[in-house]
Amino acid sequence: MTGDKLRELERNRRKALWALTNLHPGDPNASDLLTILDDLDDQERKDTSCSDKPLELVEVRNSVSVIRHNIGIDIILEQTIPQPWRERFYQASIGSTRLVDGHYAADWDKFLDGWDAEMRHLKQHRASRYTHRTD
Repeated sequence: MTGDKLRELERNRRKALWALTNLHPGDPNASDLLTILDDLDDQERKDTSCSDKPLELVEVRNSVSVIRHNIGIDIILEQTIPQPWRERFYQASIGSTRLVDGHYAADWDKFLDGWDAEMRHLKQHRASRYTHRTD
């Protein structure tokens, strides 16, 4: 997947996930957002340029090294974040501060914890998609 395509896909995913945050599982207003997210997942799966399956959250968490910066805080180096996780982190971090040498490790941890919560919330929405019909 090209960088531009990945950026667009993750930007759209981020917008849909943020909008979904305000809805309870089973809310009929989530239907369009779930369709968008399903389509984005399909696009990612069908992409032939990505021969490897994206790393799972725990694998990503364990693969990115935290280093101590000389000003006394922990940072991560962006080049050590595998794609598509790097782009996901970028999209979730737009407007955040960082050091020239790297991102704050605390921001990375917050993103990963938030992603985990978002995926659990999305799973609840998907599970209740068909159980809250009005006939």
